[in-house]
Amino acid sequence: MFDTRITRLFGIKYPIIGGGMQFLSRAQLVAAISNAGGLGVIPAAMFPELSDLRQEIRLTKTLTNKPFGVNLTLFQHPRGVTIEQYIDVVLEEGIKIVETAGRSPEPYMKTLKDAGAKVMHKTPAVRFAKTAERVGVDAVAILGTEGAGHPGMDDITSMILITLAAETLKIPVVAAGGISNARSFVAALSLGAEGVLMGTRFAVTRESPAHQKVKEALAQAPETATALLERSLGNPIRALKNKAAQTILEMEGKGATADELLPYIRGEKGRKAWIDGDVDAGVVSIGQVVGLVHDIPTVKEVMDSMVTEAQALLGRLNKMAA
Repeated sequence: MFDTRITRLFGIKYPIIGGGMQFLSRAQLVAAISNAGGLGVIPAAMFPELSDLRQEIRLTKTLTNKPFGVNLTLFQHPRGVTIEQYIDVVLEEGIKIVETAGRSPEPYMKTLKDAGAKVMHKTPAVRFAKTAERVGVDAVAILGTEGAGHPGMDDITSMILITLAAETLKIPVVAAGGISNARSFVAALSLGAEGVLMGTRFAVTRESPAHQKVKEALAQAPETATALLERSLGNPIRALKNKAAQTILEMEGKGATADELLPYIRGEKGRKAWIDGDVDAGVVSIGQVVGLVHDIPTVKEVMDSMVTEAQALLGRLNKMAA
């Protein structure tokens, strides 16, 4: 049992949160994380139809009676679905834990808080975390440049960001980027975090809907297997160095415009890679921590080993201090 402000805030056993991963954070994986004592998170933007999001939330409820959350990426989506509509579905379905990302959650805070939701904002910079604290979020997740997804333009590592955030903020901090095992879990706690957020490690588990070919490729990938794409667009994404990534990097190097890059970064290509198993077909967002992922266990095995080994590590450190 780990008792932190994050476990108390979200009503979970362990302060371990699953990243809301496009294509992957479906009901089976989300429920498995929550059932194992952590917090699973569904990314709302993964669902082009509101009815699909509603259905996924309801399916997850049939698979777990533990808390789980929904991620809201706060950019207006080109499909025409508004953030407000996503929020309506989330609250109508009784979700009480919401992760926000992408921009300041301030315009939506009153609606979320009036409904009794706990809000965690994910950001790649302490300056944005301070704004999130000011507008009333309950916690922040700070994402280092090692991480998958969109780690920002500053290229600051998790070790620095976690420490700065913990020293600067009064609300609890969750560490994201570079977390995959007991050692990184304990390290994040020692830097001042009160929880961790993991994506890559959970992507390579039996419950993950990623194709077996992709899981096997990632389990064999070294720590040097990722690159930052889309820096020219001002919103870099860390991804596997596959053929799709190489094409995008070459195009960016030649000054390609956003419109020229769009066909290569569209979501359907990522789905073909992640779900259909054509590893080179599209962008496979993954963190540098992939170099520490060598097997394909169950989610429960990941969680149990992290907690057991973390307790042993803390015991060893206590002896060293004594």
